[in-house]
Amino acid sequence: MFTGIITDIGEILQLERRGDLRARIGTRFDVETIDIGASIACDGCCLTVIALGREPTNWFDVEISAESVAKTNIGRAMWAVGKRLNLERALKVGDELGGHIVSGHVDGVADLIDLRQEGDSTRMTFRAPRDLARFIAPKGSVALNGTSLTVNEVNGCDFGVNVIPHTKTVTTWGGAKVGDPINLEIDTMARYVARLRDFE
Repeated sequence: MFTGIITDIGEILQLERRGDLRARIGTRFDVETIDIGASIACDGCCLTVIALGREPTNWFDVEISAESVAKTNIGRAMWAVGKRLNLERALKVGDELGGHIVSGHVDGVADLIDLRQEGDSTRMTFRAPRDLARFIAPKGSVALNGTSLTVNEVNGCDFGVNVIPHTKTVTTWGGAKVGDPINLEIDTMARYVARLRDFE
């Protein structure tokens, strides 16, 4: 379980096919405090640590299943050596919940279709897959590339968010471009509300 508050920007150091896709990710996290088997959200994907090291920099390895590749922007050739990733370690009991409850289970891929400055912030518009759009509501929460963001408006499958300068500095959003495929996780509460309405 995560909060959508990014705590590091990692970098893909190696990619290798071994049946599943294996990635080595450089990090500022203290690897002495990470256990093998721990969960780390990488651009919103909950992945399991299978190896750790400190040379030439702190790093951890993860394996990514074919299912995860198919459901995320990894399957759209977005992951490559040198790519920067939003990282968040799993929530611990007693931690501050600054964003919203995020599972790290990506529901689908949204496309960044517009990007423009609004004061000091950046207004970004995304197009969600049609089957997920009904779960997105104004003033609700979404996780985009692992980042907890508040929805400003919804128009069909399109929805907008504002990204403040601080968020652009401490995440990968400062380098976002129109056309980028973005990992989307809808709010768990919205999913359950919709499920209950299906039975009314």
